Order: sequence, then structure tokens, then C-alpha cells
Amino acid sequence: MRIGIIGGTGGMGEGFALRWCQQHNVIIGSRDAARATESAKNYSNIANTIYGNRFKASITGDENISLSSQSDILLLSIPYDTIIETCGKLKEVINDNCIVVSPIVPMTRTDAGFAYIPVEQNSKSAAELVADNLPPRTRILSAFHTISETKLKKVDMSLEADTFLCGDDHANVTILSRLVSEIKGLRPIYLGPLSMSYQAEILTPMILNAAKKNKLKNPGLKLVE
Repeated sequence: MRIGIIGGTGGMGEGFALRWCQQHNVIIGSRDAARATESAKNYSNIANTIYGNRFKASITGDENISLSSQSDILLLSIPYDTIIETCGKLKEVINDNCIVVSPIVPMTRTDAGFAYIPVEQNSKSAAELVADNLPPRTRILSAFHTISETKLKKVDMSLEADTFLCGDDHANVTILSRLVSEIKGLRPIYLGPLSMSYQAEILTPMILNAAKKNKLKNPGLKLVE
């Protein structure tokens, strides 16, 4: 499977690339193709050190929009306020069967703490905004909102966390669930259709506020019975 990560030169992109590169070809994206290529080279060197002969797939780099035409799954690691612009460009080149995943969390910092923008401004969730601007809606899923970037990059660490998945197409949800399960210690939990994504997105500012007030280091979420 070819996994493209738009905005993949940051910590989350590195973490996902290193976690998935044993079984999948990962394409790191940036607005600057040279920067993407350099990051991909660095990630590949790390993967070779960690996995040795077990690193049998690839990590490459490309410009953000260009890589979307090569991807089976496309992860949008972009700011909330760039969704409309980015999706407008993507819809011209993206493959019809490509699954698009939004881990985007619309939040801002206030005097009281981190706040969820759609509540503060009566606007749409990130996933709904992506769906409006990158049809068809059935291709859009949301996930990975509460994953610690620091822990994700530590490939030898089991995350021991859940991530909530939302989407309207159950076949696509199943595909993403399998991909989530390949990450050590990460469990996919289906939350419901895409319209429920706000419930997953709003957890991130909550976690950050709790972490700051209680001096918690890189917390995550896990449901228990």
C-alpha cells in the first residue's frame, strides 16, 4: 500500500513513516519537494538502523500535491485554516479510490487554556470541512487526533492507546483499522459516521489542558472495561 503524508516533514510524519515503512511505501510531502526528499532520506536512514534487513518497503519524498496522485491512503497533516486551499488543489489530481484521513484538530489557545475552534466560532469540524471540499464524502475518514507525537516517533515504544475512527464507508474504515493495528499498542475504536468526528477532535484540547494543569507527560487515551 502507498501511504502519502501531506505535511509529513514534522514529527507526526516521521513517526508514521517509521511505524509503517516495514510493510508499506510511505511518501513524505512538503510544499518544498527538496525538503520532503531530504526528510525522507533522513527517515530512511533511521529505519535502516532500526530494522536492518526488515526494512523492505520505502520512504520517499515529494511535493504535497504531486504525491496525492501516487497514494492509496492520504494523511492530511495540515493546519485547519489551510483545508479549503489544500483540498481545492488535491481534488484535481487525487485518485478516485484514494482514502483520505484527517487527523486535523482545530484549536486555539485562550486565557483559560486550549479551546476547540468549532465550538468557539460555531464552525465545522475539520473532517466535515475536508469532506465538503474533497468529495466524495465516502473517501474521508478521521483518526489519530489524540496520539502523542513524541511517543509515535519512539518506534520501540508501545503506544498503549486508542484512536477513534469516524467514517461513512465501512469498507474504508476496515482498511484504516488494519493500518492502525499495525502500530504497536494502538487500538482502533470506531466512533461512528464522519459527522461524529467533532467528538474525537475535541479530545485533543481537553488532553492538552489536563496535561498542563496536572503535569502529565505525553498522555493519551484508552478505553477500559
